[in-house]
Amino acid sequence: MKLGYIRVSTIEQNTARQLDGIELDKRFEDKCSGSNSDRPALNQLKDYAREGDTVLVHDISRLARNIEDLINLIKFFNDKHVTIQFVKENLIFSHDLSNPINNLMLTLLGAVYQFEREMILERQKEGIAQAKLAGKYKGKPNTINRQAVWALLDQDLSIRKVAKELGISPVSVQKIKFER
Repeated sequence: MKLGYIRVSTIEQNTARQLDGIELDKRFEDKCSGSNSDRPALNQLKDYAREGDTVLVHDISRLARNIEDLINLIKFFNDKHVTIQFVKENLIFSHDLSNPINNLMLTLLGAVYQFEREMILERQKEGIAQAKLAGKYKGKPNTINRQAVWALLDQDLSIRKVAKELGISPVSVQKIKFER
């Protein structure tokens, strides 16, 4: 079977261009970050794929954003005798096909995609820092009722009990406790 794995980072993004025009027996689509490998559709694909299947992915960055996850996922599928094909890069990885050039290209391109992701995050941090200095970035609005936290703490409840009572994290309770 030809199985397609498609991933975009946000629900607003369109998946149409990925694997467009390729006939697939089944599609697995994630609309979430590729920064971790615990993704709903990816997990379904891992469970669904059987020996002899081919998983088609638009490009390497759609499957994984770091080298370690990329290599582990390819190994996982190859150990199940499932072939992985990256359409854009024209790379194929199979349990019975050892190709040193493909392995080199995978490592190089995976490193480039990982580097690109790290640079995006670094630029994002720099932009946020500049916006904060200019007073344009305030961060997430504070939605925790501090009065309620202090009232429960005044009743000698533990930090954990206050957190559980209010449905917030113990770290948040601790920070608020020391604001007073």
